[in-house]
Amino acid sequence: MNDTPTPYTDAPEDIKTQEPRLWCDDGWTARVIKNEDDDGWAVEMTKDGEAEPALVGPWTMGRDKKNPKPLDSPAFITLVKTANEVLRRHEQQLHATLHKSVTIDAADGRLTVKLDIVPDEDEPYAVLSAYDASGEQLAEVHVAPTYKLNVQRASEWAAGGFGKQG
Repeated sequence: MNDTPTPYTDAPEDIKTQEPRLWCDDGWTARVIKNEDDDGWAVEMTKDGEAEPALVGPWTMGRDKKNPKPLDSPAFITLVKTANEVLRRHEQQLHATLHKSVTIDAADGRLTVKLDIVPDEDEPYAVLSAYDASGEQLAEVHVAPTYKLNVQRASEWAAGGFGKQG
């Protein structure tokens, strides 16, 4: 007989709930709620550990036209796929907002100028950098996080020697 205690395995991510209005599985919770905008129902999808739902959408009425249609496995799988896609698009949009790049033709040839915003809560800043065609970094400076990178500004920065004092 083994006297070794069994490790606690009922952590929240291990709990599966499959109720008509609440479904928890695969790192997600689907909850059918009363739609505040009308007489219908909505479903919210919340990723485990997150305070806010990643997705809220309309939910189908049941046959009695008063209560919501119960959650089931196929609906939950579709909701998880949709919520994951929403999160993926949000991450792509955030990345595009924080990381910009332009390519310019300068005296030294084709250059890539990048702007990487660091959204620090206390002191946000951005890093402006230039790279030659082989990927070697030519310059890097800190700029305001509100700096607007475009081809003209990048070209002027390169033409001015990247702000280096010579």
